Amino acid sequence: MTISLDCEILYPDSDGQPIADNTLQFRWIVLIKENLELLFADQPDVFVAGDLLWYPVEGHPEIRVAPDALVAFGRPKGERGSYKQWEEDNIAPQVVFEILSPGNRSGEMSKKQQFYDDYGVEEYYIYNPDRNNLQGFCRTEAGLRAIEEIQNWTSPRLGIRFVLSATTLELYRPDGRRFLSFLELEQRVEQERQRAEQADQRAERLAAQLRALGIEPEV
Repeated sequence: MTISLDCEILYPDSDGQPIADNTLQFRWIVLIKENLELLFADQPDVFVAGDLLWYPVEGHPEIRVAPDALVAFGRPKGERGSYKQWEEDNIAPQVVFEILSPGNRSGEMSKKQQFYDDYGVEEYYIYNPDRNNLQGFCRTEAGLRAIEEIQNWTSPRLGIRFVLSATTLELYRPDGRRFLSFLELEQRVEQERQRAEQADQRAERLAAQLRALGIEPEV
């Protein structure tokens, strides 16, 4: 007598590892992820996530990785517990970022690079904020290959530019604006709000002056 057991395969939403090992690594992860979300906010078919487990192969939950940031073009925005590629029209994230900490080992990073090469990533960027070192890899016919000149490199997919100064990495949007920290983004929003309020007040004063002259302003 044969007994058939239907066992549901589980794909955990967490690998039990912390998002970051220290505040510097976390700050960089947030900066890249949040600015990428802002960059593509008006494009509904670009999905951006941070520290999200990516499962490329159905039926194999052991094959997984959680990039510090990923961008998937051709996929809708929205909440996800993980990125199951077979549920995403089999579209692999095209761009991934890793931010290093002192706890990262070369063997671990080599395995990640091989994973990204095997499963179709087009661009892979690694930044070590402690050493201010940036590496990049771009897909060729032979797979992911190192970008020889990363200074002032512009990502083919993202359109962002990488600039290494003597002390830090700066990222620039296609319109030339620099990636901002969370605090700088809040300050930018507040400045825009104040400018909008001032513009409204000027418009109201002008309308009042026109009415005083017997002219009804156009709405």
